[in-house]
Amino acid sequence: MKLKNIIVHFLVAIIAALVAVFAYVKISGTTTEVITYREQYPTWFTSLPDDFEADKFDFTYAAEKTVHGVVHVKTTSLRQRSMQRQDPFYEWFFGPRGDRQPEPVTGFGSGVIISDDGYIVTNYHVIENATDVEVTLNDRRTFSAEIVGTDPSTDIALLKVDADGMHYLEFGNSDDLRLGQWVLAVGNPLNLTSTVTAGIVSAKGRFVGIFRDRNMPIESFIQTDAAVNRGNSGGALVNLRGELVGIPTLIMSPTGAYSGNSFAVPVSIVKKVVDDLIEFGEVQRAVLGVNIQDLDSELARKHSIDRIEGVYVAGIIDNSAAQAAGIKEGDVILRIDDIPVNSPSELQEQIARYRPKDRVAVLIKRDGKTQQIMATLRNIEGEMEVIRPQEAYLGARFREVSSEVRRDLNISGGAQITELTPGKFMSAGIREGFIITSINDNPVNSPADIRKILDGHQGGVYIQGVYTDGTVAYYAFGL
Repeated sequence: MKLKNIIVHFLVAIIAALVAVFAYVKISGTTTEVITYREQYPTWFTSLPDDFEADKFDFTYAAEKTVHGVVHVKTTSLRQRSMQRQDPFYEWFFGPRGDRQPEPVTGFGSGVIISDDGYIVTNYHVIENATDVEVTLNDRRTFSAEIVGTDPSTDIALLKVDADGMHYLEFGNSDDLRLGQWVLAVGNPLNLTSTVTAGIVSAKGRFVGIFRDRNMPIESFIQTDAAVNRGNSGGALVNLRGELVGIPTLIMSPTGAYSGNSFAVPVSIVKKVVDDLIEFGEVQRAVLGVNIQDLDSELARKHSIDRIEGVYVAGIIDNSAAQAAGIKEGDVILRIDDIPVNSPSELQEQIARYRPKDRVAVLIKRDGKTQQIMATLRNIEGEMEVIRPQEAYLGARFREVSSEVRRDLNISGGAQITELTPGKFMSAGIREGFIITSINDNPVNSPADIRKILDGHQGGVYIQGVYTDGTVAYYAFGL
């Protein structure tokens, strides 16, 4: 029995050994292959391709193309000498001092040649109250310039020099500007001629409230960080193709010098003003006839408006294009002819491109639903006719005051000065935009009343009126 157990264990051991040897041979004879996969990511060479457009990154083309189309503007105006208190002892011995005549004052700015026959755009504030305007080209030629017309509402003025074959800048499209896009400012900062600075578009449709004292001001500035200082006003803001996209107008600074923000009137507004001044002698301002305000979260919550977009209509002006078209208070204006508007300044910019009698498509939201309304725009007097400039009288041109302005200023009539040239009104210190309400205590309700009162008058003239910001002023001069 014992021998039998030994034999069984021996056989089991042999079988186990054979199994182990067989398994080892199988395992050691197998080759394990590891396969890896590398994903192919897109790659490019870092050399420039043959179709690379260098002018998109190089400022020299735009600078060289622009600098010859920007001029230096020198103005001469008359400033009334400040009245000093009379010394009684001086008068006792020498008599009263002589009449204080206005003193000449020189100003400087920039301008942009926009045609080969000598039309030049600048800012209104550059030539405001100027009795003489002189422009100097980049090649140092100097010309006497005529003021063709002005538009204080947009701070644009148009000059003309007697010359042909001038190097001019072509109009670009300010609507195509994008935030972060490179632009150049060309002008005469600090009276340094032919200066070029570079920056990017920081914002569009910017409102800063600088023209509050002007009638129907339009502010929808291009904001840039291109360095602009005093003297740049009226110069050129161009894209890298050298196309005019704006007119640098002002800076925002605690010191009066450049500190990072400059603002330009977009060329979309400039071109309309220039075309009107050349064709009609006065800007044909189209009016929709709505009182508008920014739509913010508080206003949206108050009127149960589901989305903050567009411009809120706070009121409708009587006998206006909006009233005739069926726009109502509480509507939200979303687009003007497929152009989105999200602030009052953007809406003003779009309407400012049109003339009275033009039809525009106004997309509104009412009670949560959108609808398109066609509106035929009118002028500031609620009519559709073209407004022609009045003949100058004593160095000033006038127009009737719109019902909206009369209501805002709480006046019953008046005649507004639209343009000043050397004459009695300018010498007295009156500024454009002033509304004359009475002369020598006689009420003025229209430009015709001014002639009726002053024609044939001799002696002192006492004028009372108001500016559009509500400032009441009094002036006096002799005839």
